[in-house]
Amino acid sequence: MFLGIEIGGTKLQLGVGLGDGSDFVALERRDVDIARGGQGIREQIREVGRKLVADHQVQRAAYGFGGPIFGSRGIVQTSHQVAGWDDFPLSQWTETELGVPTKLGNDCDVAALAEANFGAGRGARSVFYVTVGTGIGGGLVFDRQIHGTDRPASAEIGHLRPGLDCVTSKQTIESQAAGPGIALATQGRLEALRIAGDATRDFQDLRERCHGDFLCLTTKSIGEAAVAGNLLAREQYRKATQVLGWGIAQLITLVAPEVVVVGGGVSLVGEEVFFAPLRTAVQQYVFPPLRNAYRLVPAELGETVVVHGALALARGN
Repeated sequence: MFLGIEIGGTKLQLGVGLGDGSDFVALERRDVDIARGGQGIREQIREVGRKLVADHQVQRAAYGFGGPIFGSRGIVQTSHQVAGWDDFPLSQWTETELGVPTKLGNDCDVAALAEANFGAGRGARSVFYVTVGTGIGGGLVFDRQIHGTDRPASAEIGHLRPGLDCVTSKQTIESQAAGPGIALATQGRLEALRIAGDATRDFQDLRERCHGDFLCLTTKSIGEAAVAGNLLAREQYRKATQVLGWGIAQLITLVAPEVVVVGGGVSLVGEEVFFAPLRTAVQQYVFPPLRNAYRLVPAELGETVVVHGALALARGN
């Protein structure tokens, strides 16, 4: 048996299984208390992990960590959500605390491994995985192996800068096409319409969804409005997917993956609002000889994808 651990900005998941995509033997979830920082998360891992290792005779463990890492050295570089992780030797710490050999992977990289092995990319030799939620991350898998584990970062599609005018590291695909970027752009559009006195039915619909306070309008609410047919909300999604599609097209042009798998909360609005305009944008920007040489498909493994990937990393797939 193997232990897979996901460390995110809001949740901690620990799962025991065979690392072959089959059901978990055990799965534990804990909420992350940001105020307690990395130390608080490590205390949770120590408590829950020791019990899982003892109860299920765990042989090896692996992580999917939500942030940049030095995977081959087992060291976390930092976390952008939770303090207390800078240059932390997580593999060594886990081996000491839980008593099992441990590997360290980035959360998007191990999610890519899971989708390539057991999910929407199974059967393909090369798979690129993109998650679109609060942020945008990526992972690249060749021959069932994560690419770039010996590098400080790899496949970071969310940090591409879409255009020569994007001169700072904050002007990225992520800033425009992730959930917060969609919400911010929609809020700005609504405020401009309010000032102009252009109160269309779609404007009124979105205003009602946030009770008149545009700053409280969430990406979830915008997505629900778009699915219900709100054209203003759909236009905001179209703009976001055009930026993301540009980025995916650059990736396909450079490394030519057979399958591009897209997951994350923003993508859950479905085919008409998200995937159809995304495919259109990718086709617009990709190198023409590759237009019919890839598949772009929704992710299949849901919210436990990182745990499945960590288990596969521990198994050694």
